[in-house]
Amino acid sequence: MVIVFKPNASKEQIGHVSDYLHAKGFDIHINEGKELTIFGIVGDTKLLTPETFLEMDGVSNAFRVQESYKLCSRTFHPRNTKVRVGDVTIGGSEIAVIAGPCSIENEEMLFHISSGIVKSGANLIRGGAFKPRSSPYAFQGLGEEGLKYLRKIGDRTGRPVVSEVMAISDIPLFEKYVDLIQIGARNMQNFALLKELAHVKKALLLKRGISATIDEWLNSAEYLASKGNQRIILCERGIRTFEQSTRFTLDLSSVPVIKKKSHLPIIVDPSHPMGQRELVIPMARAAVAAGADGIMVEVHNCPEKALSDGPQSLTIKQFSDLMKEIEIIAGAIGKTIAKN
Repeated sequence: MVIVFKPNASKEQIGHVSDYLHAKGFDIHINEGKELTIFGIVGDTKLLTPETFLEMDGVSNAFRVQESYKLCSRTFHPRNTKVRVGDVTIGGSEIAVIAGPCSIENEEMLFHISSGIVKSGANLIRGGAFKPRSSPYAFQGLGEEGLKYLRKIGDRTGRPVVSEVMAISDIPLFEKYVDLIQIGARNMQNFALLKELAHVKKALLLKRGISATIDEWLNSAEYLASKGNQRIILCERGIRTFEQSTRFTLDLSSVPVIKKKSHLPIIVDPSHPMGQRELVIPMARAAVAAGADGIMVEVHNCPEKALSDGPQSLTIKQFSDLMKEIEIIAGAIGKTIAKN
């Protein structure tokens, strides 16, 4: 249930409603704007009626939130949420760019790639240390060693770093080394992992599941928000359909749909769904034009020798060209590329 107070509601009137709800055992999420204060009531609100609050002094409106994802709903939180990661804000008027290799193969390659992408304007550096590969015989990542390399590069370049967590037991490592913790598509509905990550004091990047609807995706975000972590960034990475000309189907319609349904920022990963580097660039441009708050692309200094996802990885030169192109598109829709 949502309670909206009048612009001139006094602290005493707001406090009276707050005391009433707390006495009945409800949690309140407060959204304070310049003019309005909004209460989002969390709990079993079946016994509450909107009419009860409409009779209270200072209350302008009271209504139930129909969506199952209460805290992530725009009904509950009308203003866009901005998530700060290091010196970068995701969800505002700037477009954040996350780039780096699919897998961290060694320190030298990570340094080479990071130097190139930072020079071109990348805001955050990504790199996989624990890799969820379809084949058990494929490269599985360097583990903690890879995270150490990533942290070292982040400190050296002054850029926040991003990596994907796979297991609950590895969360302490990510708290130590990583600025933005990625929850991969395969783990979008790993609710045990989500519940644990909800207690982490780091921003979280939640990728859409391979076969997940948008509402299922938002309900996974609700697991994080309802347990305490509302620093959530959504990432569209394509869904599985009947089409076989690309690895997955990149659902760019999810960007405006999410903007309508939720206040959470959303970025787009065109690398994984397209699977071919010549297709990644146009879809990255399209993601910016669609209103995404950022993009995440894979870049490698020698894609033909990459241990994972080489065919979809941009060269450093291609990434540089892409940055110039999306800056133009961003300007056309009244946005700019984020600067560190």
